Amino acid sequence: MTVYEMSDFQCPYCRAFALTTMPLLEKEYVQTGKVRFVYINLPLTTRHANAAAAAELAMCAARQGKFWPLHDLLFQRQDAWASRKDPTPYLLALGDSAGLDHARLARCVSAKATAAEVREDATRAGAAGAVSTPTFYIEGGLLEGAAPVEVFRTVLDSVYRSKTANRAR
Repeated sequence: MTVYEMSDFQCPYCRAFALTTMPLLEKEYVQTGKVRFVYINLPLTTRHANAAAAAELAMCAARQGKFWPLHDLLFQRQDAWASRKDPTPYLLALGDSAGLDHARLARCVSAKATAAEVREDATRAGAAGAVSTPTFYIEGGLLEGAAPVEVFRTVLDSVYRSKTANRAR
């Protein structure tokens, strides 16, 4: 089963999900092979001026195979970069902390190499019905907001049981 998380790196609710709920879901569902999480960028740029820059940086990190480590750092250090007039130097330093090749990352960011990819993600998220962040697309349904882990467990366990029961027939 695949869960599509439509999220904004500058969103405080997305941060709460990433830091509190996601580690538990990672352990209980991702590492056990029950669920695969896919991150879809949905920067709400009318509210979060630096969200697109963070999303583009994360996609540049993905090109080096380091999306998830940078994802975690962006949320952990959100307070340090979110309100900066120019977050780029700080964001690049986060890339260093994630073990990225600095020169490659800087070239990718300055060339806006992933800007179109981020816009395409946002378009896909909107087409799926996401109007706020975080929003999760799970097997044809939307779960909006940083719901408590218990809500995710209920939904994921129900879908998983349904899928495995259908395979057993």
